[in-house]
Amino acid sequence: MATPPEKLAQSLELLHQLQTADGGAAIRARDLPRTHRERLLRNGFLQEVIKGWYIPSRPDEVKGESTAWYASFWQFCAAYLEERFGADWCLSPEDSLSLHAGNWTVPAQLKVRSPGARNKVTKLPHGTSLLDLRAALPDAADRDEKEGLRLFSPESALIACSRNYFTSHSTDVRTVLAMVREASGLLAQLLEGGHTVIAGRLAGAFRNIGRDRIADDIVKTMSSASYAVRENDPFADKASLVFAARERSPYVNRIRLLWQKMREPVIERFPKAPGLPRNIEACMKRVNNAYVTDAYHSLSIEGYRVSRELIERVRSGAWNPDANEGDREQRNAMAARGYWQAYQVVQGSVRRVLQGENGGLVAEEDHRTWYRELLAPSVTAGLLKTADLAGYRNSQVYIRKSMHVPLNREAVRDAMPAFFDLLRNETHPAVRVVLGHFVFVYIHPYMDGNGRIGRFLMNVMMASGGYPWTVIPVGERNGYMNALEKASVGEDIAPFADFLAELVEKRLAGEPLPTVPKASS
Repeated sequence: MATPPEKLAQSLELLHQLQTADGGAAIRARDLPRTHRERLLRNGFLQEVIKGWYIPSRPDEVKGESTAWYASFWQFCAAYLEERFGADWCLSPEDSLSLHAGNWTVPAQLKVRSPGARNKVTKLPHGTSLLDLRAALPDAADRDEKEGLRLFSPESALIACSRNYFTSHSTDVRTVLAMVREASGLLAQLLEGGHTVIAGRLAGAFRNIGRDRIADDIVKTMSSASYAVRENDPFADKASLVFAARERSPYVNRIRLLWQKMREPVIERFPKAPGLPRNIEACMKRVNNAYVTDAYHSLSIEGYRVSRELIERVRSGAWNPDANEGDREQRNAMAARGYWQAYQVVQGSVRRVLQGENGGLVAEEDHRTWYRELLAPSVTAGLLKTADLAGYRNSQVYIRKSMHVPLNREAVRDAMPAFFDLLRNETHPAVRVVLGHFVFVYIHPYMDGNGRIGRFLMNVMMASGGYPWTVIPVGERNGYMNALEKASVGEDIAPFADFLAELVEKRLAGEPLPTVPKASS
């Protein structure tokens, strides 16, 4: 039986009040009267996490989909742990390190310490869980707090984390090491605890990333206090990245470390670049002829329902959606029109690259224009706000079904210049192609259009190596998204590099672009 609109409105108002008061990512059963709670559950506005605890959701989300849970995970855990343990809890040193490093990927199991814990696993949705461990907490001076989560401070986390974490999560650990300006915060704890083995490990770790002064301070100070320290490097490889001493953003160092880590696997897998073509006009003609195919597959990957006929009609500018079509068709048409406008600008970027300009510099200068043209028709039609064209996003965004949590809005403004520095200075065209696309969508700088812009960026970088314009078929969407997820969550770029390499090899062998049906499926 359908809920009367006025009753549902009352329940939604109560839910809104809860969300306004405390963020509302974790809702206890007692926060909502039973009638309202059951009504919201029945209509898809609430999801049960564990008995007595809920998160807000959207009624149009497919049953069993993970998006609402991944988007709520960290806020839910903060509220749930605060309810259980009061102020007497702290995430494990390993989980603390990852968050200090700017890695907000949802873990399969989040570990928390508390004197009142029961060494118990609490199962959470979509294969995630919470492990509470009965253990002492670091001193109050050695704790931090981020987004309501109680953490070990960076220094105390480096001291308390396991040796294995240095190799299994080397990007996170190196990122935090690079945040340490001098050794005094570490030395106070090392001396007080007589941690000679840990001191040797940290000295070796700092020397690994080129922070010799800190490494020397640790060894000499411990030695002067009559502690025998044997320095050893806990990492499996040597960091070739030079860390800027004044860089304060963990996100910048994290992206630089990922780039360094992923370069060689990409180079090993990608076909050799043909080099810039002699006949630029012939190349540009092929890019122009790829438009319909590219638009169909790229828009379809994002869930728009488009056809060859629709793409051709909006290209002509002769279609009036307000007069002829419903809301869904209007959105499809505005997306298609925006794609056409952006494609024209992207072709100009490709021409610049084919003429010998630096691909990273061209992308840096032109990507905002791609974005504005992509969304401008939707703004004109009133489907998006004018402010959406202003630039990088001003709020948090989540990726459907992904455990990867994109950077927060402040981090985006640090990360994007660093990303374009890497792209501009990269010497290998295959790395520009693969990591250009991956890191852009990893950062997710816009509220909408990131996937489409990422694929435009990929093809502009293709041009920088003389590779042909390449289309990712909508029929291979699952493989494409899964490969991106493995790179984002597991730092394994090989599946994504293999995926793109196979498509490029087919194009180099003369295979045509994917087909386009005459009507949307």
